[in-house]
Amino acid sequence: MSIPFVKAFDFEYGIAQQLSPLVARVICNNPGPFTFTGSGTYLVGADTLAIIDPGPENEAHLQALLSAIDERTVSHILITHTHRDHCGGARALRDATDAPILAWGDHPSIPGDAPPALDEGGDFDFAADDYLTDGAQIMGDGWQLEALHTPGHISNHLCYELAAEKALFTGDHIMGWATTVVAPPDGNMEEYMTSLDLLLARDNEIYYPTHGAPVTEPEQFVRAVKDHRLARDRQILASVQSGHEALMDIVADVYAEVDKSLHIAAALNVKAHLDRHVREGTVKVRGGAMLDLRYQPA
Repeated sequence: MSIPFVKAFDFEYGIAQQLSPLVARVICNNPGPFTFTGSGTYLVGADTLAIIDPGPENEAHLQALLSAIDERTVSHILITHTHRDHCGGARALRDATDAPILAWGDHPSIPGDAPPALDEGGDFDFAADDYLTDGAQIMGDGWQLEALHTPGHISNHLCYELAAEKALFTGDHIMGWATTVVAPPDGNMEEYMTSLDLLLARDNEIYYPTHGAPVTEPEQFVRAVKDHRLARDRQILASVQSGHEALMDIVADVYAEVDKSLHIAAALNVKAHLDRHVREGTVKVRGGAMLDLRYQPA
């Protein structure tokens, strides 16, 4: 089953777009290979608001959010996870609104032998005012959100469910425009797959990812993503069994049809799949630093 990506949607940078009675979105002008058209910040509520993912540290985006908030009260600033394109603007928004920042946890540490690229997106200075647990209820005037712990992309990832509209804010766990990067050592493929199953057990009718268009057929989309990841898992194991040992050689084999400029990002997902195979005992590994590892059939 191919993934039904949606890559075209209407928006205007810095302008609040009302998506439903309780949900509006402002998109930051920070397009890129990992942010697509930019980071979307969600305003949930009518008179009293929760802000989900305030986006990067960006003065123009902050001013656009404050304009959209207008005279209304912000009761909570909710973070899906601690990558800077999601949470970098949290402190400035807190200073402007006096609303507390809530998240699952601080940014995880990265081992010294990890590639420098793994450090670039993380907000290592992030600190929340309070920390959420799985199933935590966040209450506002006329709305209620539930925090769902969905590790995989990163260990501190949360989704937020707005049950009144059968909506789920998915951060980077599910994105309508691309598959999610699962970047070891903190990203974990088994956890990602388990978190996909968690979503399948719910009855949401729409997903609001931080990047890109809403996903309007969630169950079909998640099943397609899961099938894709399982197919990649089999391809990667077959590549190792055929004699490819080095990480980037496996990437070149499995992603032969993909532009080479994307192979570094693909390598993160491949490493997550290989880690899973090592833990399951189907592949063995030797070597030290991440890019020097060699994989063989167990």
